[in-house]
Amino acid sequence: MDIKIKDVAKAANVSVATVSRVLNNSGVVTERTRLKVQEAIESMNYHPNATAKFLRSKKTMMIGVIVSDINVSYYAEIVKGIENMAYSREYKVIICDAHNQKEEELGYLELLLNRTVDAMILVSMTGSISDELIGELADKGYNIGVVGKCIDHAGVPCIFTDNVKFSMNVVHHFIEQGHRSIAFLSGYPDALDSYERLEGYMKALREHRLPFRQELIENGDFNEKGGYHAFLRLIGKGLPFTAVYSANDEMALGVYRACAEMGITIPKDLAIVGVDNNRISRYITPRLSTVDQPKYAMGALITEKLIDQMNENQFKEQRVFKVDSELLVRESSRFAK
Repeated sequence: MDIKIKDVAKAANVSVATVSRVLNNSGVVTERTRLKVQEAIESMNYHPNATAKFLRSKKTMMIGVIVSDINVSYYAEIVKGIENMAYSREYKVIICDAHNQKEEELGYLELLLNRTVDAMILVSMTGSISDELIGELADKGYNIGVVGKCIDHAGVPCIFTDNVKFSMNVVHHFIEQGHRSIAFLSGYPDALDSYERLEGYMKALREHRLPFRQELIENGDFNEKGGYHAFLRLIGKGLPFTAVYSANDEMALGVYRACAEMGITIPKDLAIVGVDNNRISRYITPRLSTVDQPKYAMGALITEKLIDQMNENQFKEQRVFKVDSELLVRESSRFAK
């Protein structure tokens, strides 16, 4: 049986960080706790990964960041928060743009495995890097932080927003404005954000006893071009709808372009709400209603916690952060006619 550090922590009834401090003879641990951990290590015949210990002892002062598509402003703002926090702690950042390719996401993990970087931050992956793989790497001593979802592993700091909750708020807002036929533009097919935002959309419809219509769902790949073509496909079906919930602002911009070409007036003929509160959302006409996520703060916080982990073998205060988002109602989703 392959005994892992989390197994030792569970047997000794302590945290993984405490076991790590005992193994590395670092940090403050009471003598009673130290003996308890050592007894668990001996009874389970646990042997720390030698490679992992080497990785921890040699630092490059570099952090890698894997993003699906750096052209999407959601990622850019998170990266800015990561870079600024890293700089303040004397670390440098390597940006890894996977261009929405699963193979590239997996390939960039080599930077962590071959010690080019001390740690890797994963931002809203497409699904190529599984929770199980993340956990296995953490068990071997590699430092990984995650933005966009919660990982059930004591050694992985993560920060995310409640996609289901704020998506429900968007649909509630549309219904309050009098809309009953609401289309949804999804993002990457394999992205957790897409699933959860769709889930919130469907849940809100059920709460208001409105039918879910699969034909009002289209995938726009989280980018402007994709949103443009997704909206054209919706229109091409000839189905009536008065509102569009776009799972990000980039796709909403594509809807704006399509509406301008087709003579559809926002919000007179069509209401629309996006997600992310990109800068452009405040300057287009009419201004775009959107969900504001604290993207910069998310990037800065995950970086701070990851560096704390590397330098002190422990997390300050907590490991998992679930942050709030706010629906900003602007001109694009006023009362329906």
